Amino acid sequence: MTSSPKLEDALRDRIIAEPTAILDDHDVMRALVEANQKAMGGNIIDLRGISMERLENRLDRLEDTHRSVIATAYDNLAGTNQVHRAILRLLDLDDFAALIADLNGEIANILQVESLRLVFETAHADGDPSLSRFGAGLTVADAGFVADYMNAGTSGQSPQVILRHLKGAGHSVFGAIDKTIQSEACLKLDLGVGRLPSMLVMGGRDPQQFSSQQGTDLLKFFAGVFERIIRRLLL
Repeated sequence: MTSSPKLEDALRDRIIAEPTAILDDHDVMRALVEANQKAMGGNIIDLRGISMERLENRLDRLEDTHRSVIATAYDNLAGTNQVHRAILRLLDLDDFAALIADLNGEIANILQVESLRLVFETAHADGDPSLSRFGAGLTVADAGFVADYMNAGTSGQSPQVILRHLKGAGHSVFGAIDKTIQSEACLKLDLGVGRLPSMLVMGGRDPQQFSSQQGTDLLKFFAGVFERIIRRLLL
């Protein structure tokens, strides 16, 4: 008959003095439970071991959820800071031409997007000659273009903000860089009574940058501020 090995006195005294050190160590506790199960034999079910395993799994899931919540909070904070900085930049601009020129400069850098396009609808079939001088940052389209563009791939009337992946090329809003844009955010703008609808489009290289699963409250706020700045500059 073999006897079980005994703990050294120093180790035994330390465990007795600091039992919580054992309880707080998951690996040690798991090893103790496994040793207890072996000592009890395979025909006996140790409910304590099963309960501990379930609690460990639940704790792992809670830790994963906790990390995910923290990461989302940091992302939301970073997005809010970006929007606030972009708005402050817009408020510093004195005229419409400066705003259009800055869309694909500092403002795009602040928002970390590949490209920004402001789309104006016009009743003139050949476009409004007064708008052609503003360059690539401004796109002039026929009446009804904004609704058609935002409704593409959706059913019913589009909301104020659309977030979506782009499948293939062919989006005329981005022109020459069309093939590099993998996702976009479309912000419908109301420039006031007597003006046709407008739209601000943000394009990203990352297919995951703009997704229909993301919230739109922050972009709605940005759209509201942006359209008010445009109204002021066009007066």
